[in-house]
Amino acid sequence: MRFQLLGLLSISDGDHAVVLQPSKPTSLLAALLIHPGAVVSTDYLLRAVWDTEPPATARAALQSCVLRLRRIFAKYGIANDTIEAVPGGYRMRMDRETLDLVRFRDLVRSAGSTRDQDTERYALREALDLWHGPVLANVSSRMLHRDEAPRLTEERLSALERLCDIELARGRCREVLAEVWDAARRHPERERFAEQLIEALYRTGRQTEALAEIRAVKERLKEEFGIDPGAPLQRLELAILRGEELDGSPARAVAAIEARVSSDGARLAAARNGATATVPALVPALPASPAQVPALAAAPASAHALPARTTEQSAATVPVPTVAPVPCFTGRGHQLVALQRALTSGGPEAGPVVISGAPGIGKTALALQAAHLVQEAFPGGCFTVPLTGPDGEPLGADEARAQLPPPGPAGRRLLILDDAVSAEQVRPLLPAPAEGVAVVTSRRGLAGLVATHGGVVLRLDTFDEEESHRLLVGTLGAERVAAEPDATRRLARICGHFPLGLRIAAARLQTRPGLGIGDCAGWLAADLPARLSLADEPLMSVPRVFEAALRRLSPDLSEAFLLLATEQADAAVSGGSPGVPDEVLEQLADAGLIEEGPPKPYRIHELLRIYARQQTAAPPRPSVRTASATG
Repeated sequence: MRFQLLGLLSISDGDHAVVLQPSKPTSLLAALLIHPGAVVSTDYLLRAVWDTEPPATARAALQSCVLRLRRIFAKYGIANDTIEAVPGGYRMRMDRETLDLVRFRDLVRSAGSTRDQDTERYALREALDLWHGPVLANVSSRMLHRDEAPRLTEERLSALERLCDIELARGRCREVLAEVWDAARRHPERERFAEQLIEALYRTGRQTEALAEIRAVKERLKEEFGIDPGAPLQRLELAILRGEELDGSPARAVAAIEARVSSDGARLAAARNGATATVPALVPALPASPAQVPALAAAPASAHALPARTTEQSAATVPVPTVAPVPCFTGRGHQLVALQRALTSGGPEAGPVVISGAPGIGKTALALQAAHLVQEAFPGGCFTVPLTGPDGEPLGADEARAQLPPPGPAGRRLLILDDAVSAEQVRPLLPAPAEGVAVVTSRRGLAGLVATHGGVVLRLDTFDEEESHRLLVGTLGAERVAAEPDATRRLARICGHFPLGLRIAAARLQTRPGLGIGDCAGWLAADLPARLSLADEPLMSVPRVFEAALRRLSPDLSEAFLLLATEQADAAVSGGSPGVPDEVLEQLADAGLIEEGPPKPYRIHELLRIYARQQTAAPPRPSVRTASATG
């Protein structure tokens, strides 16, 4: 037989449980079980059974309660000496097999002594599964509810907090969301559960709900206790406002920005509390070393408009951010910091920021993530203007300008001019420095635009191995990736470390939870890049993106690219390749289809090379003239 204390006090034989009715013997049993193996004094037991009003014959009545318990035990085959009479009181010797409280404490103790997170998680989960309702629910003792029930509940909540910390650290945010939601609602006095709920909401792409939860916590603390949230919750709020990637508990997640908090904490606290102040540049300073760069990332390059702020919002007010971070954004740390600095420098000579690179490399994602991080510096709003129509044709300046409202009195605004095909297309759309600043994404280098208007140029390449790994961990979860580490690395190589290819492969695995990463990698490798596409989303297709890039070239340039990809045996393409003049190589590099260039050799990304080879079978060796790209 087994005693169950963690919930309704009951006696179980494994298959059936008998719940004891509220009574004095039940209160006596609870008082003994709460202190398993210890001598419980008679005075303590008297208070547990009768609280502050014991009868004159209380000691004799206590002995009568013990006899009644022993009769109950006999009915269920429990030994008569389970309750021992000892000098000064009574004792029940319990172990992990006979009392759930002992087993719970043993499991929590073993969880705390291991260094293996999986072992700790399983032990804590098993311990918490022993609880089956509010403790002492069928025990009538007021003293036990006042003095003992809170202590037992604290043990459970501490274990639950630790388990949720582990789940969040492992990236299992969706799995733990319902659990922390329930805990935060049932125990609003514990800020840690609120922090975990906010983190889980934010890391599952629900930034607005996370910020609303923060506001609710702040209002409750102010109304009920007249205090502000603790430092961990304030730092978590700051991390969310800045779009920082959280990789575990808030204490670890915000460690990289701790130093920055001290320098601008007063201004940010005013912003959080709704105070009015001069708009601060809510962006990190350039880190001293790569280790300090936030682990942020590229996601699929999809253009969408960012909501404008209303004209009622004064330029002197720091609004609550409404632009969500790009989901599962990882990598691009140095470029993101440089982009934020360029956008918030505020100098009258500041020019546009050009983000260029191969198709599918993550240019738009970087621009949108930066817009999320710096939007407080642009009270006039943030707008995305696609410069290419659905048919792939470039828009004229008038068509593009028609997508924008005229500049308003609210202040400077940020324009993202997405997928530009030429400098001539962009120039008429650039705002005056007093009106705002523009980020231009393009497969082309747009050197002519930089020559005439200055600014900053960011040329994106594919991810390195670590960035690819972080993207897959962020989308698939650390547990699934850890189960197949070699296959994960192979999948990244097969995708060419292209952000778009990695996102497509991850989406396929996310929608097929039973599919192994290695099996998916093998299936993709059998027909690259054709299988890097999603049936229900035509725009998420590596072949389609590459095809659109080739269509933008003149026939001569397209033919030259196919020749290079087919003829070259290795990744390096030297100048003066047979039949391909240097000026053609330069134009292909400007179009984003080959990289680097003099004085370094040119090179072709492997996925582009495979795609090009599939487009031609035994191609002739043409004599290529000097050509120019169209758009």
